[in-house]
Amino acid sequence: MKPAVLRPQALRDQQGEVRYYRKEGGTRVAVKLANATNAALDQIDLDPGIGSTKLGKHLGIPGLRTWRVAEFPLLWCYFERGDQLDVLRLSGERQNIAAILSDEFDSN
Repeated sequence: MKPAVLRPQALRDQQGEVRYYRKEGGTRVAVKLANATNAALDQIDLDPGIGSTKLGKHLGIPGLRTWRVAEFPLLWCYFERGDQLDVLRLSGERQNIAAILSDEFDSN
């Protein structure tokens, strides 16, 4: 098991999604989303290699993995590091993830 360590932007992404779903769908939906995003993180904590490498290969970012949040159109983007998971972002499946991650790597 490797603990997921969210980068500040990943945490802001998660909080922003919860706020959005609360505004658009109400508290129940927001709680369901919060639980689903945390459950997805728990899954990758237990089996870090479970995430897809397809996006990372497409973008030329070695080691980048994605894992879908059940019942919501969201993906966690992360790297498996020695003793932890480096969680970059929580992104909507319909967002331009390539541009979002390019901005992330351009700023580092």
